[in-house]
This record gives sequence, C-alpha cells and structure tokens, in this order.
Amino acid sequence: MQSLSKNLLAGLLLAAPLAVIADPSKAQDQKTPCTEDAMIVFDASGSMAGNLGQGIMTEKPRIHEVRKALARVLPGVTQYRKVGLITYGPGPYRQCNVQLDLRPIPDATDPIMSVVTGLNPAGKTPLTEAVEQAAEVLDHRAQPGIIVLLTDGEETCDGDPCALGKTLLENSSNLTVHVIGFQMRNFTWIGESSVLDVKCLAKETGGLYISAENEEDLVKAFQQTLGCPMMSALERQGLLPNDSNFLGMRP
Repeated sequence: MQSLSKNLLAGLLLAAPLAVIADPSKAQDQKTPCTEDAMIVFDASGSMAGNLGQGIMTEKPRIHEVRKALARVLPGVTQYRKVGLITYGPGPYRQCNVQLDLRPIPDATDPIMSVVTGLNPAGKTPLTEAVEQAAEVLDHRAQPGIIVLLTDGEETCDGDPCALGKTLLENSSNLTVHVIGFQMRNFTWIGESSVLDVKCLAKETGGLYISAENEEDLVKAFQQTLGCPMMSALERQGLLPNDSNFLGMRP
C-alpha cells in the first residue's frame, strides 16, 4: 500500500510541473514545492515588548500575538519543510543583537517555540544583518532557500535592507526573502521610507511583502510564506499519508 502511495505521489509531482509549463502565465510557479529549507528571522527588538495598540509596556506585549500565530502554523509547516530560526533584538537593552538559534532541521516546531517563548525583547533592530546571516546559513550562493523576515519596525543598526536585496539577487542561487510587517502602520516612528526599504528587500529577491495587523493576519502570512501548497492540497485530498517519514524529511 505504501509503495502504491509513493508511486501515486511521484506521478502527481511529475505531472504538476508539466501542467504549469502548459500555461505560460504561471511560469513563476514552477518551483518544486517543499524542497527549499527556510529560515525564520524573528523580531525581538524592544518595540515587540510594547502594547498592541499604544506601543507601551504591557502584560500582553505585541510579541505575544506572534507567538500564538507561530504555534498554530509551525506544526503543519515543519512536516514538510526544514526550518531554522534567527532572532534579532533580544538581550541587552538597545544593542544590535543577532542570534542564530537553530539551523534548518525537520520537525522544528518544539525547538523554535522554545526559543520564541523565552525571548525578552529589548534591543534595537538589526534586521539587515539578521537576514544576511540567515542567507549564509542557507548557503545561498549554492542552494535555493526561503527567508521569512518578521518585523514591526525599521532598521535601526545602520543596515540597508534594499541594498542587501540587490546583493542577494546578484549572488544567490534562487534565494527568496519574504517580509511580514506587523502593525507597522500604527506607529509614528515608522515612516514611509522604512516600509519601502523592507518592501524593496522582498521585491529584489522575488519575495512577498505582507502587512499583518493581528493574530489571524499573522497566521495567514506565515502559511503563505512558509507553507507547501501542493503537499497540503494532496494531504487534504487524502492522496498523501500524514507522515513526514514518507516525504523523506527525517534524517
């Protein structure tokens, strides 16, 4: 039975690219799903400790919404994709801290959530350096990969997100950087140029910029940028065993 299922999956995956090629308007969708490792670049800067509405300290900081969203999305994503984590902003107050917490591994939900749950947002926002480090972890010059940058604010450590996007475009082997901007429209210190900088980073690498205002928006954004649409569709149709071993994702 398992052999039959594997043959069926192989046939479906081989047929899918042919169907895409038959429609030139869908050429941008020809990537094989779930083969790229991913890095989450997570904002733990001081602003993430602020209130969801007023940007002040509160018992329920903004990072709380992101934790809840990730906890909902990661169990499904990590069945099919190796995922790692870089955090920027935790630790000493107003420092440009970047921390590699986890290289991409299968079944990464628990280790990622363990780190995210324990974060103490306090530092500045070196998002450019964090994305650059994530690209190095993914061996971007030789391998395709996906970076999902979560940010609730502007670069504050002298980095240039747009320039980094141009550099990655020139030097990478199919690296895509998606950006999720969390409540960036609600705070006076976030000017239009700051949003344009991270939008440029995404655009230069063929990624998406997605604006999120609440937990539900975040769930949709993480699903859209980290998910494996074809595998999820096959599983919903009962054509794929709900077993990551089957997909060869386990070492």
